[in-house]
Amino acid sequence: MVRISYFTWLHNRSFFVKVEFLNSIEDISKEDWDGTFNNAYPFLKYEFLKCLEITKCVSSDQGWQPLHAIVTEKEKVIAVMPLYIKTDSQGEFIFDWSWADAYYRNGLEYYPKLVSSIPFTPATGPRILFSNNSKREVIVNKISESLKKLSEDQKFSSVHILLAEKEEINQFSQEDFSLRTSYSFHWFNNNYRNFDMFLEDMTSRQRKNIKKERGKILQQDVTLSRIKGSEITVEMMEIFYQFYQVTYLKRGMRGYLNFDFFKTIIQVIPESIMLVLAENKNGNFVAGALNFYDDKKLYGRYWGCLEEYDSLHFETCYYQGIEFCIENQLESFDPGVQGEHKIKRGFCPIETYSAHWIKDIRFKEAIDDFLEKERAHILEYNQDRKVLLPFKKEVMSELYERI
Repeated sequence: MVRISYFTWLHNRSFFVKVEFLNSIEDISKEDWDGTFNNAYPFLKYEFLKCLEITKCVSSDQGWQPLHAIVTEKEKVIAVMPLYIKTDSQGEFIFDWSWADAYYRNGLEYYPKLVSSIPFTPATGPRILFSNNSKREVIVNKISESLKKLSEDQKFSSVHILLAEKEEINQFSQEDFSLRTSYSFHWFNNNYRNFDMFLEDMTSRQRKNIKKERGKILQQDVTLSRIKGSEITVEMMEIFYQFYQVTYLKRGMRGYLNFDFFKTIIQVIPESIMLVLAENKNGNFVAGALNFYDDKKLYGRYWGCLEEYDSLHFETCYYQGIEFCIENQLESFDPGVQGEHKIKRGFCPIETYSAHWIKDIRFKEAIDDFLEKERAHILEYNQDRKVLLPFKKEVMSELYERI
């Protein structure tokens, strides 16, 4: 364990802050972690991060060595941040392979680096949990200072805060971190009472297309069901795990997560999980999608199928999720990264954000130049894609005012 302590002043009184870096989430108690957890975001739950570690999906052997940051005041935990030593860029989804190549071509080492993100989970959310939001600014400052000092002491090339909320990213930009803009496609709930009401916001052409896609599922005698919480059994997860692995095997890869993770996660945070299963006319399960959710958002995470059916991917991964959001009055749905085919099914292109501190000033200047050009390209890309959305004009203007 590495300990770095700081002393500063806040509100005209002494405010002693200690920043610690822990080799495992089990080095902090669940009670202390939960004392900062004022957000329902499922991927920062103590149980989720612990599940990744105890099932060995996250470890130094997997290229993800935990080094979580803990901030304490008078021995009380006031902030926590998931943090990992990375020896490659696998499972991050904010791609920096070209940066690593540039280092290599110049005879320098890009790895190891420090990354604050949720392993294998490209879902925007908080990256620091605070017990007291009034101290956010000074805490971010002290975390930033300690991350930089740690990088100097331990020879990390850089620090990366991936897919954080915009407010956090803006705070890190004040600490000499460079802003990176990416994009994703999200669905937004326009106070819909049912799926048909959602379709009414669309142009007639795309409304017909979606009805046609959903009709094909019925014509092929495929039945879908949504199971959530404690109703999800280990046997169901065994079935789903086959789908999950097949998705990767088709690309000549192996899934990042093992079966122990899936078996354990439904036991430790059942309140955050929704499973979609598709069954053919013979009673065999042929496809599935695993989703997580909180009080505002649904997150589509993993999907796979054993048999191919027309439009089954759209139904399993998108339409079932949209129906779930409407029924549970969730505000939005993040179905996962990439995929322009999502646009005409009602998923809006939005910007996502990351922050990067590059220790070597020469590379920082070059990367800053790259990020500025990349940002301009992505903003232009998103504007161009917005015109492809299937919504009526009046809905479009109202929708983008809200988001």
